[in-house]
Amino acid sequence: MSEKADHPPAYQADMGYPSAPGGIPAHGVYPPAQAYGSAPYGAQQYPGQATVTVQPTVFMTPATQVNPVPDYLGYSIFTMLCCCLPLGIAALIYSINTRDANMTGNRDLALRNSHTSKLLNNIALGLGIVAYVISIILIIVSATTVWKMSNYN
Repeated sequence: MSEKADHPPAYQADMGYPSAPGGIPAHGVYPPAQAYGSAPYGAQQYPGQATVTVQPTVFMTPATQVNPVPDYLGYSIFTMLCCCLPLGIAALIYSINTRDANMTGNRDLALRNSHTSKLLNNIALGLGIVAYVISIILIIVSATTVWKMSNYN
């Protein structure tokens, strides 16, 4: 094995770049600004290089619909917070998808998502009302049971 491969190269204190030709300072000075209308640096035409023509970018903004599909976003938030959390979350997702479909102009998808959101909201509201009624009945029954038990003693 050679001795060179066993040891790393010696440390050099001056690792900077060599000075630029023509006496141009290396640090702290920006290159001079190019004249208006001249080709930017690095954009010179080389012999044999093909010219590339780029099409201008076209931005399309969707027009708001005259009669958008209802998204039931408020209803979804209400059922999510007050009635049935899992069905409310699913309804909220469909409501947001309805809003996105309305923005992109996809009316068929908006109708389908709106119908699903309304269905999930109605089911969640029904389950929430049933749960509240059952809990009120249980509270009344347990309160009357405790009251009857206290009167027997």
